[in-house]
Amino acid sequence: MKKTAICGNIASGKSSVQKILENKGFKVLDTDDVSRKLLTVKNKELYEAFKNYDVFENGEFSRYKTGKLIFSDEKARKLIASIMHPQIRKEIELFFDRHKNEDRVFVAVPLLFESKMENLFDEIIFIYTNDDIRLERLIKRNNYTKEHALARMNSQLPQDEKVKLCDYVIYNNDNFEELEKQVFKLIE
Repeated sequence: MKKTAICGNIASGKSSVQKILENKGFKVLDTDDVSRKLLTVKNKELYEAFKNYDVFENGEFSRYKTGKLIFSDEKARKLIASIMHPQIRKEIELFFDRHKNEDRVFVAVPLLFESKMENLFDEIIFIYTNDDIRLERLIKRNNYTKEHALARMNSQLPQDEKVKLCDYVIYNNDNFEELEKQVFKLIE
């Protein structure tokens, strides 16, 4: 089985690439979904670490409050990463085991290099989108202020550094049809 990581900085179009691959019949794990499932008070390690922070609403982690905290507090970001990244790694390994009879599987991992998980994969595809387009998408899609969108963008390693660490690059600065063509060409 070939294990392929799909990575890219925030608002680069990883979800679109994932949909294209799923529509072609490939098995794809989205670690953003995994993160959402792990961000729960039932996750005792996470709950204990954050019980004294203002990140809860109605007895559960608030994604909004948690996001606001980790993108404004470096210590909190490192703490959540130290707990969640090993848990996400386990979920990736379980995904590989569940689909071991597939020829090729994909895992969308936004923080692949930040989480030091690149060694789990045979190849890495990077989705590159110009920063001005990503900023515009974040503001429009998530209704972020420009400052908050930039804080989220700046919390990740720069794209140009990550490109050097990847096997393939897909440029997503155009429309969906162009993105789809590039994905099809790459998987062929």
